[in-house]
Amino acid sequence: MQVFKNISAIPQAARGGTVAMGNFDGVHLGHRAVIDLARAHGPQGADLGVVTFAPHPREFFAPNAPAFRLMSPAAREDELARIGVQNLYELPFDRSLAALTPQEFARNVLVQALGAAHVTVGGDFCFGKGRAGTAKDLANLGQELGFGVTIADIMGAKDLGITAISSTAIRAALTAGDMARASAMLGHPHSIKGPVIHGHKRGRELGYPTANMDISGLHLPRFGVYAVRVQVLTGAHQGAYSGAASLGIRPMFGENMPNLETFLFDFSGDLYGAQLSVQLIEFLRDEAKFDGLDALMTQMAADCARARAILAP
Repeated sequence: MQVFKNISAIPQAARGGTVAMGNFDGVHLGHRAVIDLARAHGPQGADLGVVTFAPHPREFFAPNAPAFRLMSPAAREDELARIGVQNLYELPFDRSLAALTPQEFARNVLVQALGAAHVTVGGDFCFGKGRAGTAKDLANLGQELGFGVTIADIMGAKDLGITAISSTAIRAALTAGDMARASAMLGHPHSIKGPVIHGHKRGRELGYPTANMDISGLHLPRFGVYAVRVQVLTGAHQGAYSGAASLGIRPMFGENMPNLETFLFDFSGDLYGAQLSVQLIEFLRDEAKFDGLDALMTQMAADCARARAILAP
């Protein structure tokens, strides 16, 4: 997949295709429906592209608000590439872009910069200054400016009682520790991707060495212990593993900076710097402060035994 971050210099070979447009945080089933429609409605032989924004408009307008992203921009790139997107156009969201009227956005960005032949959006898509433009407005502008527009229906999940699959609904499920509900909307288990960093190495001293990952900038699921599946994506130990992970602030040790610590079952080796994808399969218990290390280690053994049972084939 090619990634374009300078929209004033899109090469001719990457122009004229069909694009799905939105923020695509989480690349959930609703997002995939929009992308699949773009794939189906584009001109024959045209590249499949995605138009998104960096930073997310919500981050731009409220930089000090709590973190809300379901995935990092790099993880989003990986997932879009995995599902067959050929061109990713990351529009730099700044004051000049935010000030464009819907008409100016359609003309300056979609026509002049991207040369888009067809654009697909979700039914709740808004664009332009003050989010003044709707999906129907985009369709009208497409007729005027010469590009096709397809509007995807809002996707729900009747069996879950969800009228609209959305990143907001997924965040709510993660906050509640309801991994099954989040997975049903995402189409896969929620995962956290990133490099393994150095921690305090307390787990190693207790017989449970963990791979530590920074989770700043992401929406934080319910703090506690999880059964996890892990993909080691780079380094000498690439492969699939099962494990147990602690996500939170480690009250036993007086920490206050959230992180993710993952213990891989039946593994021995150095993972520092390796890229991991940790899937949160099932929430096991909340964080707790124990009376001593013996009580903590007893609970850790119980957590691992339960995680092994959940993850067994």
